[in-house]
Amino acid sequence: MKKLILVLTFITAMVQAQEVKQVPSISVTGEGKIKVTPDEAIISFGVENSGKDATEVKKKNDEIVDKVLKVIKKHKIPVADFQTERVSLFKTYDYNTKKNQFQASQNISIHLKDLNKYDGLMMDLVDAGVNAIQNVEFKSSKIKELESQARKDAILDAKKKAEDFVSVLNQKVGKAITISDNTQANYPRPMYKTYAMAAESADAGMNRETLAIGEIEITTSVSIVFELL
Repeated sequence: MKKLILVLTFITAMVQAQEVKQVPSISVTGEGKIKVTPDEAIISFGVENSGKDATEVKKKNDEIVDKVLKVIKKHKIPVADFQTERVSLFKTYDYNTKKNQFQASQNISIHLKDLNKYDGLMMDLVDAGVNAIQNVEFKSSKIKELESQARKDAILDAKKKAEDFVSVLNQKVGKAITISDNTQANYPRPMYKTYAMAAESADAGMNRETLAIGEIEITTSVSIVFELL
């Protein structure tokens, strides 16, 4: 009886498989790209000091950090837009002097939402004692809206490709059967294009260029299987 049930189940599965019809389809990929001039930046910098006495080194570093934080507040950067990222104090051995050294450091990041403040802020930070600038990353305040538009552009690009392919076959593109998002982790790529931030020169009273903002490119990619009509 069990063998008969197994045979009937197998026959039923075979019949169902034969009844599945292959739907004529076309598979294409589409890409959406949007370029935009950044209007924000993430500035990462640090204060570092070294010496023979751990207490003195830490004290000196803290005093400079205090000045740095006052500079940030003077430029009216909201409290939510800057923070300490790392604080360290460690001992190293100087093989030349055969003595121990202590190094204190503190890293801070600022989300600068007004690039017009960049020059003045950076000059004041350095004057306050910042001696390590790690990175300046440009961003757009409209990144979510731009990513959404890039996805729509990728869909339209895929559909246009499909229509181009089937037009010579006297067929039409039907509904989408499957859609796959192929976008990698989307870190906007800088597209360098000089955009000067002007500041008054203390020496000659002339404008100078200290920041090349350029453009960032937002890209998305999709794969779509369309039904053929």
